[in-house]
Amino acid sequence: MSGFGFVNNKSGLQFEDHLTSLRGDTREILLELRRFVQSLGDNVIEEVRPHRIVYAKTLNFRAFLDVQPKDDGLAIVVKHGRGKPENALLISNDKDLEAAKSQISRAFQDIK
Repeated sequence: MSGFGFVNNKSGLQFEDHLTSLRGDTREILLELRRFVQSLGDNVIEEVRPHRIVYAKTLNFRAFLDVQPKDDGLAIVVKHGRGKPENALLISNDKDLEAAKSQISRAFQDIK
């Protein structure tokens, strides 16, 4: 369910479906990343897709973060808006996650 009170998930997948295939460390990193992203604002929208999770801002689905769970970590793409370069990162530990948080926060603010 999105922050606007309606379901935004056409595929029927749940966030937890991505957790089942992840081992301990990666699973905890994904959960912490989700908590962080959702704390950025009430207008964060989460869309669970078969191979990734997309986070956006506003109803016209302006994505600022793309997360693809992998065996050895999370492949993320941080998007700052149309025409601006995207940053691709691999998060495999808490240190990587902490380093990515400032970029994710900045991308959230950049997306209009």
